[in-house]
Amino acid sequence: MTANLPSDTTLRDEHNVVEYSSSGTGEHVLVEAVRFLLNQLRLCRAIYRRDETTVLFFGTTSYVLPVLFSRLIGKAVVVLPRGDVPLSLRLRWEESLPDPLPRVLAGLVSLLERVNYRLADAVVTYTPAMAEQLGLGRYREKLHTNGARFVDTEQFDVRVPFDEREQVVGFIGRLDVEKRVPELAAAARQLPDDIRFVFVGDGDYREMLERELAEEIECGKVEVVGWVDREEVPEQLNRMRLQVVPSHPTEGLPTAILEGMACGTPAYATPVSGVPDVVREGETGFLIDGVEESELTADITSILERDDLDQISRNGRALVLDEYSFEAAVKRYRTILTEID
Repeated sequence: MTANLPSDTTLRDEHNVVEYSSSGTGEHVLVEAVRFLLNQLRLCRAIYRRDETTVLFFGTTSYVLPVLFSRLIGKAVVVLPRGDVPLSLRLRWEESLPDPLPRVLAGLVSLLERVNYRLADAVVTYTPAMAEQLGLGRYREKLHTNGARFVDTEQFDVRVPFDEREQVVGFIGRLDVEKRVPELAAAARQLPDDIRFVFVGDGDYREMLERELAEEIECGKVEVVGWVDREEVPEQLNRMRLQVVPSHPTEGLPTAILEGMACGTPAYATPVSGVPDVVREGETGFLIDGVEESELTADITSILERDDLDQISRNGRALVLDEYSFEAAVKRYRTILTEID
């Protein structure tokens, strides 16, 4: 049994999926708090009805009630953080709530997480760097730092040979505060005319992009694709010679980076959480030193001029096949769950 973040909690088994939505930054904080509590009670009920002896809480690291309930009825608890949830929530709340409420609320979420880490039988992170950034070293005796994400390496494949791709740089994901979209927009405006920047995704900043970059969109230097179906994502990634991921340190291990590498598209990403364990400077990708528009523009231009970019593309694909395929993920989790049992 698995469970997702408070904003998109999901109970899954092989027969069905039951979803409970809970948040949106525009809703009143009290409404969110009530839904947060109700979701936990629903999870307790669902856990009670299941026969499994181990419960994996994927992302719901602040859900104290179902974690405690699982322990009380004799089930083993595995907690898997998806990233820095308190920071993610604080960044979103800062856009709609007055100071110091976002910081106080994020602190409460952080406290709930620490309680759950203590209650859990095991804590699993995607990579060692992620565990370090989240400060999980204190749980060393029950910490597993090799719980890999996985990518469908048949769906996400090299469809357009790297040396046949145009000078296209892109971003794929939510257009929100966590992704530093305004900084990306400023950098896209400053890129040389022979480099096109493509934004794929939807979110709060889409209107800002279309307004601020109207001239660049008109002349074809920038393209705002908007939301695309999941099946179209590999096609978008295969257009690019470089994917830019300037996230705040809220990430765990961005799926977009792994999917891009599977498509032979190197990432230029901030060295947050698990990213440095995958995006290895000059080997499988590139790490962002600073997010000022001048630095981003200069680095993107320099990367696209490298003679070894095709080899870096191949290295990234090879890494995903070796460590982040479905088979590799199953092997790792089988080992982890066996150790817990």
